[in-house]
Amino acid sequence: MDRYIGIDYGRKRTGVAASDPLGIFASALDTIDSTKLIDYLKNYATSERILAFVVGYPVNMNGQPSEAQADVDVFLKQLKKAFPETPVHLEDERFTSVLAHRAMIDGGMKYKDRRNKASVDKIAAAIILQSFLDRQNKN
Repeated sequence: MDRYIGIDYGRKRTGVAASDPLGIFASALDTIDSTKLIDYLKNYATSERILAFVVGYPVNMNGQPSEAQADVDVFLKQLKKAFPETPVHLEDERFTSVLAHRAMIDGGMKYKDRRNKASVDKIAAAIILQSFLDRQNKN
């Protein structure tokens, strides 16, 4: 089935989310060691057709590149090399971690579980992807 993949890239670990086949809803998939991310995505692509990647792009509040942007740029080169035919969309990732924490609280997740950064990363990836899907579906 066709899926969009959302990515909240980090130096150590990366949150991954996927859309439903209709491209309406995003769901958190997993948090992966960033050094294993390309292999994870290649494996995922053996069972699902990836329509596009939606990668969170770190920008400071003033619109200037953030410190983490260099890491994401390196990853983007690797992603485009591994998946040359698959489109890559960049999505502003400001506030996604805050929104992920809020979603966990609103969902009733216990404090101990909310401290797990892996949970925050995959939920942030779902927020990044959902933002993209919402815009696409308005058009």
